[in-house]
Amino acid sequence: MKAPPKPSDVGIIKPEELVNADGFLFGFPSRFGMMPAQFLAFFEASYELAASQSLAGKPAGVFWSTGFYGGGQENAALTAVTQLSHHGMLYVPLGYTFGDGMFEMCEVKGGSSYGAGTFAGDGSRQPSDLELQLAFYQGKYLAQVAKKLKS
Repeated sequence: MKAPPKPSDVGIIKPEELVNADGFLFGFPSRFGMMPAQFLAFFEASYELAASQSLAGKPAGVFWSTGFYGGGQENAALTAVTQLSHHGMLYVPLGYTFGDGMFEMCEVKGGSSYGAGTFAGDGSRQPSDLELQLAFYQGKYLAQVAKKLKS
């Protein structure tokens, strides 16, 4: 599929390992406004977990990167919600809980009320400080939700 090779320091998780987590943040690049085929294949491989509802009630969020403004940031999140729904996971969007950073208009910034995001351009652009702050915030936010659900 012409995807770049996986870096050697990035592990591979199997779908059956998902049952060990209290919550999830799934990240992926957007391809034509949707999650890429590789990520969809991962979810398709989790069929037995969906059939048994082993992940039901666990909180999950998404974050993404797109090439440019028309790359489907919010649409990528919405297409991921269908996968979460089949598992009975609880989709945890950010809303506008990040505060003023959600409304910043003076710099290029990805992300939305659906989750953190970045614009990758041709692959050479790195996330801005604001995009990284939003991503860190999303992780903390989802962890707080998972902790509340666990207790």
